[in-house]
Amino acid sequence: MGIILFFRIISWLFNLMNIYSFVLLAYALMSWVPGLYGTKIGQIIVKISHPYVSLFERLPKFAGLDFSVLFAMISLQLIQQFIRIVIGWIFGI
Repeated sequence: MGIILFFRIISWLFNLMNIYSFVLLAYALMSWVPGLYGTKIGQIIVKISHPYVSLFERLPKFAGLDFSVLFAMISLQLIQQFIRIVIGWIFGI
C-alpha cells in the first residue's frame, strides 16, 4: 500500500509540474499583448509564475531577447526527467 501511495504522489507531482509548464507558457504568451498583465487572470498568472521565472532573469539576454521563461520551462522539464530517472534507478523500473 505504501508504494502505491508513493507513486500516486509522484504522479500528482508530475501533473502539477505539467500544469505549471502551461502557466509558464501563458506567461510567455502574455508578453506579446502587454495589456493582458492587467487582467485578473493575467495578475494570477504573474503571481504564480514570476517567482520561479525571476530565478532565470539574471541570465544574459541574446540579441535583446529575454529567454528566462524558456529556461524556466526547460529546467522544469529537466527536474521532472531527473526525478523519473532517480525513481527508475531506485525501483529498477
